[in-house]
Amino acid sequence: MTERKNVLLDKSLQLSLDIIEYTELLETEHKYVIARQLMKSGTSIGANIHEAQHSESPLDFVHKLKIAAKEAEETSYWIKLCLMSKNYPDCIELQNQVLEIQKLLTKIIFSTKQTIERKNNQ
Repeated sequence: MTERKNVLLDKSLQLSLDIIEYTELLETEHKYVIARQLMKSGTSIGANIHEAQHSESPLDFVHKLKIAAKEAEETSYWIKLCLMSKNYPDCIELQNQVLEIQKLLTKIIFSTKQTIERKNNQ
């Protein structure tokens, strides 16, 4: 039996790796505060998505993905600051990755909520 590919897991893992690389670059430029904030929120997205894979119920699954979505929103904020600040390395690709993950999270949360509602109305 082959394992199903989980695009959201893969994208969140790659984002975490890219966030680590970018924040290490920020630290070499002594931009520690932003690096720390971005590292925390950016890697938390994937951690919450991975945790959701072993949730206790569909509602718990949605809850964990909502936390990941909040972390993605915070990460988007830090990336936006980097993009708008002078003397910060380019991170437009990180912004694109976060946006893609946000779209996936929104779709999955919405469809899971619909499935829960259908089951409750039967």
